[in-house]
Amino acid sequence: MNLSVDIARRYLFGKKSTNAINLITGVSVLGLTIGTAALLLILSVFNGFEDLISKLFNSYNPDLKVVPMQGIYLDLDSSQLDQIYHIKGVQSVSQTLEEVVLFEYDGSQEAGFLKGVDTNFVKVTNIDSTIIRGEFALKDSRLNYAVVGSGMFNKLSINPSDALTPVSAYAALKSKGPLAKEYNTIDFYPSGVFTIGSEEDAKYILVDIEVVRTLIEKSNATNALEIKTMAGADEAFIRKSLMNIFQNKVTIKNRYQQDEAFLKIMNIEKWISYLIACLTIGLISFNLIGALWMIVLDKKRDISVLKSMGFTNKSVRNLIVVLGILIGVIGLILGLTLALVLYFFQKHYNLVSVPPGFLIDAYPISLRSTDILLVSITVITLAYLASIIPAKRASKISAFVRHE
Repeated sequence: MNLSVDIARRYLFGKKSTNAINLITGVSVLGLTIGTAALLLILSVFNGFEDLISKLFNSYNPDLKVVPMQGIYLDLDSSQLDQIYHIKGVQSVSQTLEEVVLFEYDGSQEAGFLKGVDTNFVKVTNIDSTIIRGEFALKDSRLNYAVVGSGMFNKLSINPSDALTPVSAYAALKSKGPLAKEYNTIDFYPSGVFTIGSEEDAKYILVDIEVVRTLIEKSNATNALEIKTMAGADEAFIRKSLMNIFQNKVTIKNRYQQDEAFLKIMNIEKWISYLIACLTIGLISFNLIGALWMIVLDKKRDISVLKSMGFTNKSVRNLIVVLGILIGVIGLILGLTLALVLYFFQKHYNLVSVPPGFLIDAYPISLRSTDILLVSITVITLAYLASIIPAKRASKISAFVRHE
């Protein structure tokens, strides 16, 4: 094998009969370099977005969320709440209540979710860190306030300098009878705007939980418990304890399960992009096939001599495969170097920025060692596959050369 590597290195860097072979080989290396860099940077950008969104979700999603397995409202009493607080590892518990309503502001109307939260909500989440305008305030002695998702804020065209115009919420009532009301309405004033970079921004307005209870005429209604756990808490033990308290009639979701569908879609997009990039490198590898084929034709006499000296067909095939892998390794090293340089400039100098108005100034990027390993395996594998056809062709060269 050492002899094959040495001969392959000489074939690659040695003098060729024509400069066209060097040109084709150089194009192959360049293509693998660009493909490798692109592949690693694509994965790194998706990692960056995943880290960013996970951080935002960490600010909005609680550690654990308890919702009813059936129905809308959670069957909860004070004794159960006390039991939950006594579970080892539970730090704080917040009751929340969501209702689909119609929002109206100064002639603009939009359907969405009115989410009522209690005073413990800021303890179980880091919602304060998502406020991009105003402050997190939900009530005082006279008025009801709300924290509006940035998407809903834009949909309703809320004027931040207008402190006199309220947002109205209309909720349909299920009471029956000829004199029963069809809906209730309640007014509140925006105190702040939050954003977590997902669909919640365009659908939610947060208010005090008593506002929602008054709106739907259910004084003790709750449809979720949001729980913050202590550092190092045993999630499995807490889950088991909660299931015992609620007699297995609830569903418990951790921080990532609450947005599982969104994260799965992002993961699918990441790997589809990876496959597309792999396909691009696969197309580039046709240049590598051409380069190896030209080298085989150029070194036909040398290969004949090697076979005359005892090289078997398998040895010749291995020689050309090693040559192809060597070209792949050169392209891989150059590509990784280029990717690391671009990663450094993007990370520290915002090489590629995003339009104003977003949460970030530049595309987020995060480099992981597993991605470097994956890219390396991918490029070397494609180089190996591209070497098979020229290697078979080389093995068929006769050990004797007819002299004219």
